[in-house]
Amino acid sequence: MPTDEIYERYLKKAISEINELGDELARAGDELRVPVLGSGHPLADIFLLKYSPQPQEIQEGVAFFGRSGQAILKSLQRLHVDLLAVYGTNCFKFGTEDEADAQAWLTRELHIVQPKLLVAMGERTVEFVDRVAFPLSDPLESAPLGTVRRFTPTIEALVTPDVDTSLDEQPAKTAFWNAFKALGPWWSEQPPY
Repeated sequence: MPTDEIYERYLKKAISEINELGDELARAGDELRVPVLGSGHPLADIFLLKYSPQPQEIQEGVAFFGRSGQAILKSLQRLHVDLLAVYGTNCFKFGTEDEADAQAWLTRELHIVQPKLLVAMGERTVEFVDRVAFPLSDPLESAPLGTVRRFTPTIEALVTPDVDTSLDEQPAKTAFWNAFKALGPWWSEQPPY
């Protein structure tokens, strides 16, 4: 079977599974609690993860909508990262659900997307991911900011400051950028397919 055909089958499966997760999240919500769904390519190499949805994301129902999304978009373009290789989501889909539910949903997203790199944004995100305790994972709590390191046998991790709290003050913006820019060299070293 040609490689393109295999990829197309994986892509169809990932799209179907992401849609099923979105449907499940929609059923878990109501008129007052609308889920914020992940956005991006369902088989992305880079998995961006923030802690909790912000008001603009809640209003639109899409992760990384608004200021943080625009900041990330500009940063990715500056680093020459293919935007089709990125998927972004939040640890919490509603911001109010039980942590066990949020962990289960995030685990499913990671299994569907199968990224090569997890970008954990902020201390609370790192703590959340460590509590999930993915099989064969190394804890991220001791990971230095801006350093790509092993997370699982198939996924590397990059820890950055929280993008949502980094946008209002120049020192915080600089700290975020100094950590996030490690994504550029990592991306340029990926083999072309």
